Amino acid sequence: MISFDEAYNIVMDSAFQTGSELIPFTKAAGRILAEDIHSDIDMPPFNRSAVDGYACRKSDLSKDLEIVEVIPAGKEPVKEVQVGQCSKIMTGAIVPEGCDIVFMVEDSEILPSGLVRFAGSNLKTNISLRGEDVKKGDRVLERCKQVMPQDIAVLASVGHVMVLVSKKPDIAVISTGDEIVEPEMVPLRSQIRNSNAYQLLSQISQAGGTGKYYGIAPDTGNKAYDIIMKAVSENDIVILTGGVSMGDFDFIPSFLEKAGVKILFSRINVQPGKPTTFGIHTRTLVFGLPGNPVSSFIQFETLIKPLIDKMTGSAWRQKSFMMKMGVKYERKSASRMGWVPVKINEKNEIVPVEYHGSAHITSLSYSDGIIAIMPEIKTLEKGKEVEFMPF
Repeated sequence: MISFDEAYNIVMDSAFQTGSELIPFTKAAGRILAEDIHSDIDMPPFNRSAVDGYACRKSDLSKDLEIVEVIPAGKEPVKEVQVGQCSKIMTGAIVPEGCDIVFMVEDSEILPSGLVRFAGSNLKTNISLRGEDVKKGDRVLERCKQVMPQDIAVLASVGHVMVLVSKKPDIAVISTGDEIVEPEMVPLRSQIRNSNAYQLLSQISQAGGTGKYYGIAPDTGNKAYDIIMKAVSENDIVILTGGVSMGDFDFIPSFLEKAGVKILFSRINVQPGKPTTFGIHTRTLVFGLPGNPVSSFIQFETLIKPLIDKMTGSAWRQKSFMMKMGVKYERKSASRMGWVPVKINEKNEIVPVEYHGSAHITSLSYSDGIIAIMPEIKTLEKGKEVEFMPF
């Protein structure tokens, strides 16, 4: 049995890059950039009015000004503004030559003669200068960044309509066990519904992978072996749940070895998640996760999600941060590192949720994340800082 840190390092050291692909920028949200993005224009591309108002020379603000033209957004100014003149201008329009200030409509007074007067006190120029935000050739988005909705606007603004992104890893999910039935079925007394597969498929999607469900593999016969071989041949990562403990019918490790998977570890000194198995088949990474849903959920969050980040080159995700305990917490056994589901209270403190063990999946629905308690530590005092990992 190895420590969690040892298991984490083995998994991370086994990562490989997924490659890249070119996709339309409209489909890039959530993907990881595989290139730097540079601007093909200055932004703003011209001296632009930031308000609806009147463009003139600052030295003429004390004068009654002749309006020489009206400049809407999207139209070129026709006239250069001379001394004693101004142009009425709309937000986003090009500021005409000769002007170094735009005073707002709210600060103006139209005289009976048709002239306009500055009637305010705010001398803010209200002009966005050409290139003050971005200059042509500037890097606007960095390689390895996850594309957010606001980044889609940046891509559109610089005309980068085809984007090079990391390929999503293809990830197989296989449930195991003769006692498992699909959710739409009414389970017999000795059966349970398959929750792990659909939980994992959702986690994979959220983490930036492409999940594919391969069904339920029975405990006996060749079907489990055939399913594993098919999944290994078609995917970058294979995740099996169940069948990795020490029971008489936990045959997954032997099936993996028969399939040619080199097992790198099969026990981690954590609770929950001790019987987690990891191995490699050529370029496919294979995980055997415990069958209890909390165990499989947490092992995905702590081992497989960061693996997906590394494989796709992601430099984005917030891994963890320090927060204070809102209550005193004690656990029964301190022999293993413990993952504890917690929530954040109204004082921005950490409070463990009601949690009965690794089968208590509903506890996670009321959790904001988990904290880790190191081996040999049994008590966390109120006010102690702990490392919090959000889901």
